[in-house]
Order: sequence, then C-alpha cells, then structure tokens
Amino acid sequence: MPSSRILLRKHCCNVWAAHIQFALRSILLAVSAAGFMPSLAAQDTYHPPSELKKLSVEELLDIDVTSVSKYPEKLSAAAAAVAVLTQDDIHSSGFTSIPEALRLVPGLDVARVDSHTWAISSRGFNDVFANKLLVMIDGRTVYTPLFSGVFWEVQDTLLEDIDRIEVVRGPGATLWGANAVNGVINIITKSARDTQGLLVSGGGGTEDRGFADIRYGVKIDEDTFLRVYAKYFNRDSSLLPDDTTAHDAWDMFRGGFRLDWEPTKENSFTFQGDIYTGNQDENYLVPTTTFPFAGKIQATDTVSGGNLLGRWSHSFSADSQLTVQAYYDRTERQSPIFAEDRDTGDIDLQHRFALGERQEVIWGLGFRSTHDDVTNSLNVSLLPNHRTLNLYSAFLQDEVSIVPERLRLTVGSKFEHNDFTGFEIQPSARALWTPGYSQTFWASVSRAVRTPSRAESDIRLNPAPPVPLPPGSITILGNPDMESEVLLAYELGYRIQPIDQLKVDLTAFYNDYDDLRTLEPTMPGPISPSKVANNLFGESYGTEISATAQVTNRWRLQGSYSYLEVQLHRKAGSHDNSTEKATEGSSPRNQFFIRSLFDLGWNIQFDSTLRYVDTLPGPKIPSYLTLDLRLAWSPRKDLEFAIVGQNLLDDRHLEFAPTFVGTQQTEVERSVYGTVVWRF
Repeated sequence: MPSSRILLRKHCCNVWAAHIQFALRSILLAVSAAGFMPSLAAQDTYHPPSELKKLSVEELLDIDVTSVSKYPEKLSAAAAAVAVLTQDDIHSSGFTSIPEALRLVPGLDVARVDSHTWAISSRGFNDVFANKLLVMIDGRTVYTPLFSGVFWEVQDTLLEDIDRIEVVRGPGATLWGANAVNGVINIITKSARDTQGLLVSGGGGTEDRGFADIRYGVKIDEDTFLRVYAKYFNRDSSLLPDDTTAHDAWDMFRGGFRLDWEPTKENSFTFQGDIYTGNQDENYLVPTTTFPFAGKIQATDTVSGGNLLGRWSHSFSADSQLTVQAYYDRTERQSPIFAEDRDTGDIDLQHRFALGERQEVIWGLGFRSTHDDVTNSLNVSLLPNHRTLNLYSAFLQDEVSIVPERLRLTVGSKFEHNDFTGFEIQPSARALWTPGYSQTFWASVSRAVRTPSRAESDIRLNPAPPVPLPPGSITILGNPDMESEVLLAYELGYRIQPIDQLKVDLTAFYNDYDDLRTLEPTMPGPISPSKVANNLFGESYGTEISATAQVTNRWRLQGSYSYLEVQLHRKAGSHDNSTEKATEGSSPRNQFFIRSLFDLGWNIQFDSTLRYVDTLPGPKIPSYLTLDLRLAWSPRKDLEFAIVGQNLLDDRHLEFAPTFVGTQQTEVERSVYGTVVWRF
C-alpha cells in the first residue's frame, strides 16, 4: 500500500482522537469549574486481599449473571454451563490482557500464536479465525463479519474497570443470535459510580516491556458519575524455534470514558466510548508472480478504531423493565496483504415482564448494519471490495416456574434474517431442578447456526505455496451459496455445595453438527484450486468439572478439568482430505488448571496457577505444563506492589500455529514483570 495512504489514515485517526480528547477535556473542565471534583481521598470499590478471601463460597454462587437469560439471576440458578471471572480473579492473576485472563475459564481453549495473535474458542474448533464464539463488551458485539471471529489484540479496556467476565460454554443463540454456537463471552465493566477517584498503575518486565494505566472518576452530582481512562503498553517480540526474533513486537494506546446518570429510581442512562491505535510488527510469507513464486515481507501493521454506546433502562416495576441500546463501532486495519475499514451501527430493544405469578417473559427486537471497504492484494482479496450487510432479529423467551423454587422450564427462540442465508430460527428449551438448598440439576437442548462470513462468500485467497507453484494453483475461492453451519446441542449439568467451604460444578454435553465448512478441490490432482463448501458433519462430546474450596480463611483453591472429543466426517462426494483431521485436532482433548490464592498475612498475597494443555494433533503442538506465580504486597490500603512470573517451568513453548495467512509460528517465552497500583 502506498505510504501516502498510510500517512493519510494515521492523520485521520489522530484527528479523530484529538476531537474526542478535546470533548473529554471540555467535560472535565466544566465539571471542575462547577466544583464537582471529588477530593483525592475518594476510593473505588477495590478490596484488599485480606478482604477478598473472607468472601464465602456461598457468596460466590450468589453472583448475578445476565448472559444466560438477559436479565440478572444468581449463578447457582443459571440453567447453563456458565463461569464468572470477577474483578478479584482478574486482579489476583496478574494478567495484563483479556485473552490471558480467559485462561482461567474452565473448558475454554486459549492459545497464543505470536506476540499479538490469539486462538480462542469453546468446546473445540479452535483457530486463529475461530468462528463459533460470540464476544461482547458491555453489550457491544465485537466479532467481525469479515470471518465471523474476533481480532483479539484490539479487544481491551482498563482491566481494573472490569466488573466481571461471564462465559457461557455451549449455545446462546436463542438470546444472542447467530455465531453464539459454542459459547458466549460477555465482558461487563463497572458503573462510573463504582470507579471514583484517581487510579494510576504501571510496570514492565522481560516481555511486557512497559505498560501504564490512568483512570479518573468524578461525581458530577448526586445522580451523575463520570470516569475517563487512558492506557498504553509495549510488548516485546517473541522467538522463533531457531532462537531468532520473530519481529512481532507491538504497542497500543487506548482511551475512553463512561457516564452514568440515574435521574430517578425508574430510569438510568449510560453513555460510553473508546478509541485506540496501535502498531503490530509481522513477517508475512506471500505469493509473487515471479519464480520461486513466494517471498517474505517484514511489515508493521496499523490498527485503530473507536466506538460510542448509549443505553437507557426504564423499570415499570420490580418485574418489568425496558432497555434500549444503540452503538456505533469503527475499525481500521492496514497491512501489506489486506486492509479493511469497517463501520457498524446497531440498535436493540428488549422488554421483560411478569405474566401471572409463575411466568416471566422477555422479548426483543434488533437491527444491525455493517459496511466494509477493503483494499485487496495478490495474497488476499474480496470481491466486491466493499459491501453492506444488514441483520434483522427478534427473540421471545418464556420462563415458567412449574414448582416454585424447585422446578423451572425456559423455552424460547431467536428469529433472524441475514444477507447470506436469509431466515434462521434458533430455539432452545432449558429445565432447572433444585431438589435441595445445596444442589441443582439442569438440562438443555438447543439449536444454533453459524452464518457464513464475508470471507467465505467473497474471498480469493492465494496462500504462498510450500513448493514453487504459480499463484492460483492452490487458490481458495469463496462461495456465495454457502449455507449456515448448524448445531443441535444437548447438555446436562449438576451443581452441589456439600459443605459451606466447597462447591462443585459438573457439565456433560453432546453436540451434533451439520453443514460444516470444507475446502473442495475444483479439479482432480494433488494441486488444485479449492472452493468453500458445506460438506462436513460430525459430533463432539465431553465433560467439564470445576471446584472451589475455601481451605482456610486465608487460603482458597480453584480447579478445573475438561475432556473433549471431536469426530468429524465428510459427506458423500467430498474430496477435502485435510479439513477433517485438522479441525478434530485443533483443540486439546484434556486440559486442567489448579489455582491457589493464599494470604500470607502482613498484607502479602501469594497466588499461583498450574495449567496443563494436551497435545494438539492438528497444528502439531506438543503438550505443555505452565506455572504462573504472583507475589503482591499492600503496605497501605491504596498502594500495591506486585511481581509476576509466567510460564516458569520452561524457557519457551509452542501453543498454536497460523492458518490460511502466512505468518510465523512463534514460541511463548518465560516472562517476569513488576507492577505498581496506586489509588487516591
């Protein structure tokens, strides 16, 4: 891409950032002039370690979750395989990014490909371009219609402002729609009311070379609260298996704000936004038109974007609430092999009300429009190079209490119309039985679909050939007639708290897939262009077990084990001899972690996580065992020092491999870094 165009895009992003920064500065100056600035003694809702371990296991089960039913319910009463990472979990882990924090979720596949690229999925089918997991941040969907997946390196916020991360393993399509096939990740940040005062944190080390966060929360009046934040980090390059640098260092700047206003008990308003820009070094292996028809490019990709979201909630009564939400999202990505500008607008309405004494009904309507403008290359091209996609949706769910506080049945369906496959229906039925206070059984059957992406419909991909072959010999062509991938899922779950200090959660599932994606050769022979098709079917099954034990008032243990089996089969007439085995072996059959959170006294906290991931036959990754340690000291309530060591059992290891795009397979290195957090 011409350098002038890159400079123009950087200039546009800088202008946009300047406008938002000016607006936020004006707000703060106005607030300051009005005399609303709080004193430096204002504190946010952070709890020191000595307070965290006093939370009982029963209180952890009483955490509210919204991702299963779209309204708050107790974790212990959710009829789904749901896990919650609280702010305390994230903080005590010492992790510096959202993908790293997701390693603590039972049954989730999380692998680092290089310094800035991740492969994350639920219940199999993991890939850099994994496409069966719906991800949201404060109700804003962040998966891209480009490939029905997530660019994880740009999904970020101030980690201290995250209230919780809710992860539903299994289908969530009845409420959340297409692409919520194998799971839903819902990242929920704190209200501005709960983040008052000034927070400054920073640190650095061997891999995370430097990072700094600043957040300021202000009380405008009795009903209105505002916070603004900014953060920056710089991460070092990883290593290649031959001990040379991978040239994949990256840095990112991000800033944002959130305003919460509750003028009455019945009404609440939220207005928030973020902006980011960053640079990612990368090495590409790309096709060329001259012998040997392949070459290497060392480049620095640029990524930038921003979003604005508004939400209004009105409570008619304790059992009736109306919520209207709208957001705008802009993303830009520039690289030598592909460039994309994407604008997305979304509006959503939902209403919950009681129908009699034993029924709760929730229904909603939604519309989303997304427009892309891409710049093609010999390596990756989309035709047409710009397209607008519209999605219309509605859902209805009825929860019936058959035996009050004992037996509950929930049925519902999502109805959607998309521009690829037209009309889709995604129903589900869930039952929850509570025979006693300390145990719960639940079961569900669900249908979910994964709609085709822009890439599958319109792509022309020319991978760099492994041997000298002219471009086009191994081309992958999109298929405008692709059908949706279909899942019929069956789940059983059991939760028990046999004693006050212990809770155990067990889940078993069986997934029946049809019309999965294949790459069908268009002509006979070992070397042939391929076309995307729907000629794969199969099943997956497994179990997930997690437990939390409060050993003493100062010592808590958490553990999880998951088993997964994926078996895929080609339909009659399919000639794709690679996708089946590669997909079956892309996620670990066995994985577990054991986590210890221990207060040593004297305001010292020692946390450790031992994690095992089984062999990945697909990308040919050997099994590995990692150990992370964190030692933190709080000499006073508003100040904390910590040192974190990651991957301490070996100097480096492989976790995943690139797919489709010719980047490098790098190794995750041992790292050590220190952090300081100051609240005042």
